[in-house]
Amino acid sequence: MSSSTSDAPLNAAAILQQLGDLAGTVDVQVLEECASTNSVLMDTTPADDGRIHVVVAERQTAGRGRRGRQWQSWPGGSLTFSTLWRFAPGAPVPAGLSLVAGLAVVRALEKLGVQGLQLKWPNDVLVHGHKLAGILVELLPGRGRTPAAVVGIGINLHLPADARIPDQPAVTDLGQHLETLPERNRLLAAVLAELHALFDTYAAAGFPALRGAWQQRNAFADLPVRVSGDGRELAGICIGVDDDGALLLRTDEGPIRILTGDVSLRAAQ
Repeated sequence: MSSSTSDAPLNAAAILQQLGDLAGTVDVQVLEECASTNSVLMDTTPADDGRIHVVVAERQTAGRGRRGRQWQSWPGGSLTFSTLWRFAPGAPVPAGLSLVAGLAVVRALEKLGVQGLQLKWPNDVLVHGHKLAGILVELLPGRGRTPAAVVGIGINLHLPADARIPDQPAVTDLGQHLETLPERNRLLAAVLAELHALFDTYAAAGFPALRGAWQQRNAFADLPVRVSGDGRELAGICIGVDDDGALLLRTDEGPIRILTGDVSLRAAQ
């Protein structure tokens, strides 16, 4: 069991200090409580001032996960935040953005000493098969503005003993994998730094430049899987993702390409 330092209050100045030279590129808003950090940025989009806008909350009352699921969080036991990322005018709808965000979370946690990290397509971070973090990407409609996406991230730090997460029997937290939990302001800054670096690469070269790094951490690489969603179920061998971030399955009928947002991935029984 780790010793916890995660109860230190979230503080915008402390987060920016941890970011060092990147501080001028980021705007951080800390909220005591909100329904959803994604909703805050979706409903009241900040002005385009060239910075990455971040909303982080001590507590979410209605955090959202993928496909309508709720993301549960506990004061001091979770880190829940959202970032607003803008793309070049006229850029196509971004492909593979949730995969890039997951890779950023993994890289930040690897540098903090977490071992056994894996990525589950399209939006989960696992440790030895147990869910540690989740990502929700929502695209903002253009309406004449610079194309933008809100990237929500939730990381389990130290779950209460009585925590129950529906539809997620295999969950874990950082407290089970680190001797000492990182202070949350430091952890958030570490993830933001990785997001900044990878999104720069992504903006310049697209997902193909990061595909290999994602594939190396693919939780279901070359394993039999079942994919369900939209009233259908498919079975095959997970052979990774393509240059658009779509899941690739090898089946008896040949390879199948599955788009993010339409399906869920589960290990075969």
